[in-house]
Amino acid sequence: MFIYNVTTKVSPHIHEDWVRWMKEEHIPAVMKSGCFTEYRFVKLLETDESEGPTYATQYFAATRDDYERYIAQHATALRQDALDRWGNHFVGFRTLMQIVN
Repeated sequence: MFIYNVTTKVSPHIHEDWVRWMKEEHIPAVMKSGCFTEYRFVKLLETDESEGPTYATQYFAATRDDYERYIAQHATALRQDALDRWGNHFVGFRTLMQIVN
Protein backbone atom coordinates (compact mmCIF):
# COMPACT_ATOMS: atom_id res chain seq x y z
CA MET A 1 0.00 0.00 0.00
CA PHE A 2 1.25 3.46 -0.93
CA ILE A 3 0.27 6.85 0.45
CA TYR A 4 0.41 9.92 -1.76
CA ASN A 5 0.63 12.77 0.75
CA VAL A 6 -0.05 16.40 -0.20
CA THR A 7 0.75 18.94 2.54
CA THR A 8 -0.65 22.42 1.96
CA LYS A 9 -0.33 25.74 3.81
CA VAL A 10 -3.30 27.97 3.01
CA SER A 11 -3.58 31.77 3.30
CA PRO A 12 -5.98 32.76 6.08
CA HIS A 13 -8.27 34.80 3.81
CA ILE A 14 -9.12 31.80 1.57
CA HIS A 15 -8.98 29.16 4.28
CA GLU A 16 -12.70 28.43 4.73
CA ASP A 17 -13.45 28.48 0.98
CA TRP A 18 -10.42 26.30 0.27
CA VAL A 19 -11.49 23.66 2.83
CA ARG A 20 -14.99 23.60 1.34
CA TRP A 21 -13.53 23.26 -2.18
CA MET A 22 -11.28 20.43 -1.04
CA LYS A 23 -14.19 18.51 0.51
CA GLU A 24 -16.76 19.17 -2.20
CA GLU A 25 -14.70 19.32 -5.39
CA HIS A 26 -11.01 18.49 -5.33
CA ILE A 27 -10.89 15.35 -3.20
CA PRO A 28 -13.93 13.85 -4.98
CA ALA A 29 -12.22 14.56 -8.34
CA VAL A 30 -9.02 12.83 -7.21
CA MET A 31 -10.99 9.84 -5.94
CA LYS A 32 -12.98 9.70 -9.19
CA SER A 33 -9.70 8.95 -10.98
CA GLY A 34 -10.02 5.41 -9.63
CA CYS A 35 -6.35 5.36 -8.63
CA PHE A 36 -6.90 5.48 -4.87
CA THR A 37 -8.93 3.30 -2.51
CA GLU A 38 -9.40 5.81 0.33
CA TYR A 39 -8.18 9.14 1.66
CA ARG A 40 -7.66 11.13 4.84
CA PHE A 41 -7.93 14.91 5.07
CA VAL A 42 -6.31 16.25 8.24
CA LYS A 43 -5.30 19.56 9.77
CA LEU A 44 -1.82 19.78 11.25
CA LEU A 45 -1.78 20.86 14.88
CA GLU A 46 0.91 22.56 16.91
CA THR A 47 2.26 24.40 13.86
CA ASP A 48 2.90 28.08 13.26
CA GLU A 49 -0.33 29.42 11.75
CA SER A 50 0.80 33.03 11.40
CA GLU A 51 0.74 32.60 7.60
CA GLY A 52 -2.29 30.30 7.65
CA PRO A 53 -3.23 26.76 8.64
CA THR A 54 -1.59 23.64 7.22
CA TYR A 55 -3.43 20.54 6.00
CA ALA A 56 -2.38 17.13 4.73
CA THR A 57 -4.39 15.05 2.31
CA GLN A 58 -3.38 11.40 2.13
CA TYR A 59 -4.55 9.26 -0.76
CA PHE A 60 -4.09 5.49 -0.45
CA ALA A 61 -3.10 3.50 -3.56
CA ALA A 62 -3.10 -0.30 -3.61
CA THR A 63 -0.10 -0.42 -5.97
CA ARG A 64 2.71 1.80 -7.18
CA ASP A 65 1.24 1.46 -10.68
CA ASP A 66 -2.03 3.03 -9.45
CA TYR A 67 -0.09 6.01 -8.11
CA GLU A 68 1.95 6.31 -11.32
CA ARG A 69 -1.26 6.20 -13.38
CA TYR A 70 -2.67 9.07 -11.32
CA ILE A 71 0.48 11.15 -11.85
CA ALA A 72 0.57 10.43 -15.60
CA GLN A 73 -3.13 10.83 -16.39
CA HIS A 74 -4.74 13.10 -13.79
CA ALA A 75 -2.33 15.11 -11.62
CA THR A 76 -1.44 17.87 -14.08
CA ALA A 77 -5.04 18.93 -14.76
CA LEU A 78 -6.04 18.78 -11.09
CA ARG A 79 -2.99 20.78 -10.01
CA GLN A 80 -3.73 23.38 -12.68
CA ASP A 81 -7.32 23.66 -11.46
CA ALA A 82 -6.04 24.48 -7.98
CA LEU A 83 -3.63 27.10 -9.35
CA ASP A 84 -6.34 28.66 -11.52
CA ARG A 85 -8.71 28.87 -8.58
CA TRP A 86 -6.38 29.88 -5.72
CA GLY A 87 -3.30 31.36 -7.42
CA ASN A 88 -0.41 31.95 -5.04
CA HIS A 89 -2.58 31.83 -1.89
CA PHE A 90 -1.39 28.35 -1.01
CA VAL A 91 1.83 26.39 -1.09
CA GLY A 92 2.11 22.64 -1.09
CA PHE A 93 4.52 19.79 -1.36
CA ARG A 94 4.00 16.16 -2.22
CA THR A 95 5.55 12.95 -0.95
CA LEU A 96 5.06 9.29 -1.72
CA MET A 97 5.23 6.86 1.18
CA GLN A 98 4.97 3.10 1.47
CA ILE A 99 3.24 1.41 4.40
CA VAL A 100 5.53 -1.02 6.20
CA ASN A 101 3.78 -3.18 8.79
